[in-house]
Amino acid sequence: MCKIQSIIGVQIAVLVLLQLNSVQCYDSQAYKNPHFEGNRTTIVHLFEWKWKDIATECERFLGPMGFGGVQVSPITENIIIAGRPWYERYQPISYRFVTRSGNEDDLRDMVARCNKVGVRIYVDAVINHMTADAPGKCIGTDGSTAQPEKREFPAVPYTADDYNWPVCDSDDSTLHKARDCELVGLHDLNQRKENVRNKIVEFLNHAIDTGVAGFRVDAAKHMWPEDLEVIYERMNDLEPSVFGYGKRPFIYQEVASGPSSASNKWQYAYLGKVYEYTNKYHLEEFFRGSKPLSGLRFWGLPTFGLMHSNDAFVFTESHDSQRDANAQTTHKNPRLHKMAVAFLLAHPYGQTRVMSSFEFNNFNQGPPCNSKGEIISPKPIVTNVTDGKDVNMCENGWVCEHRWRQIYQMIGFRNVVGEAPFLNWWTNNHNQIAFSRGELGFVAFNGEFGVDLNVYIYTGMPTGRYCDVISGRKSGYRCTGKTIYVDHNRMANIKIFKDEQDGILAIHKEVMHYLLRYCFT
Repeated sequence: MCKIQSIIGVQIAVLVLLQLNSVQCYDSQAYKNPHFEGNRTTIVHLFEWKWKDIATECERFLGPMGFGGVQVSPITENIIIAGRPWYERYQPISYRFVTRSGNEDDLRDMVARCNKVGVRIYVDAVINHMTADAPGKCIGTDGSTAQPEKREFPAVPYTADDYNWPVCDSDDSTLHKARDCELVGLHDLNQRKENVRNKIVEFLNHAIDTGVAGFRVDAAKHMWPEDLEVIYERMNDLEPSVFGYGKRPFIYQEVASGPSSASNKWQYAYLGKVYEYTNKYHLEEFFRGSKPLSGLRFWGLPTFGLMHSNDAFVFTESHDSQRDANAQTTHKNPRLHKMAVAFLLAHPYGQTRVMSSFEFNNFNQGPPCNSKGEIISPKPIVTNVTDGKDVNMCENGWVCEHRWRQIYQMIGFRNVVGEAPFLNWWTNNHNQIAFSRGELGFVAFNGEFGVDLNVYIYTGMPTGRYCDVISGRKSGYRCTGKTIYVDHNRMANIKIFKDEQDGILAIHKEVMHYLLRYCFT
């Protein structure tokens, strides 16, 4: 009897294994790889830049300075709205690759040139909806027309059968309201329809064919995860000549949700990385002074309501959150902005992205443009950083935070420290903090208003003379900014005075001048 049961048990086990092997499981990790080259770590959002300008910026600045990739604005044809507000880019009228940033030839040229210098391109994909109703004739940036009030978009084509019905206004009260209703009047596509799925996959694969590395999925929380899973699985592998064979697109999803939201970030983490807005909100509270910086000692742990680091896509601001009336850590407050971004880049939590903006005075304002509505290029984007000179900021109405020395130097810091552990925490128990990343990097912050930071503390760094990358850089055998001396006990006198422009100090192994083997004996 026992022998018979044993045989039956083996047969059942074999059948189960055969069934499991026949099922294609969704491999979320395959979609969480940004495919950076070398030790690069960070994406920059060049919001509303033209493709030709991004290509030049990759070659002249982003590649040499170690940026990992660029998030570009939506690449699909959008409706033309009077006054040309920034949000018209998020109202597609077709999936043709023609926008104010350029046409498909420009796009392909940009992607190829950026890939060549090790900078990946990530497309902002708008697949939740089409345009809202528009007064007068609805015309797009490539000349396509549509009748949004009838849900007819012949350039795709989509008809009324491709949308969610009945029409309702989206909110977070129920999953149905969040995912099947219209977000601010934008006509909501039904991703369970095969025609919709096919058109979206066709668009994404067309983008993959240009050589991009992945996608930011706009308004992901307004779509059902199981529908997105089908769409993601139908995407092609990335271009093998650039990324190697069998590589899946990097996916990071916009999910803005609070603790009580029916549709929330946790429900999308198995699909790819997810916007961690909690990270942004908390960091803003700390750096604007609502909470002491000493509370950041255990940053990145679930006690803050944060997702696992491998799931989190983190930033201090996005193109729409920086327009919030209460936003305080944006380029409009440079000292706080630089401190918040420096902490984001110094800490090991999450996949980092920094913002590069244009000036704006109201929520709707679009990028700098001429009388014809054509985007004006940032200047000076042709500055060559390989000559060893500091790089100026942009002109023509562009802010270009990514060119601020304090920002790009901290991206270099993150590239150097890699996955080194968070160690050697120090604080004055209020708004002065410091920590190391193993023995590869050390950073300190002075968030005290009107108080100097002047302490002799353990850095964890090898004995040597280092250049502070916030106040300057290493130039030959000297520092253009502060010089930090680390003694044989790995201690250093760290100074950030109250009247300094920046409240940060940072050193890493690649800005060491020489070992001080005999100076402190």
